[in-house]
Amino acid sequence: MAPIRSLSLVKLKSEFAVDLGSYPFAEDLPLVFLGEIPNLPEHGVFLGFKSGRAYSGYHIDQFVELSDEEV
Repeated sequence: MAPIRSLSLVKLKSEFAVDLGSYPFAEDLPLVFLGEIPNLPEHGVFLGFKSGRAYSGYHIDQFVELSDEEV
């Protein structure tokens, strides 16, 4: 699967969304992926689409870009 692009809208992959309530951004999806943290490889910075709140340090590989139909 292709890596997610910076500034794209993302959601949790289905295998991680099962436990969605345990994430602080559960009510703030979709998220805007800002990019990877340079000194923390494979972890990213995200913004809540609804609130604009920043979420950082989450594994990038747990997310997938929204499809055109979902946007």
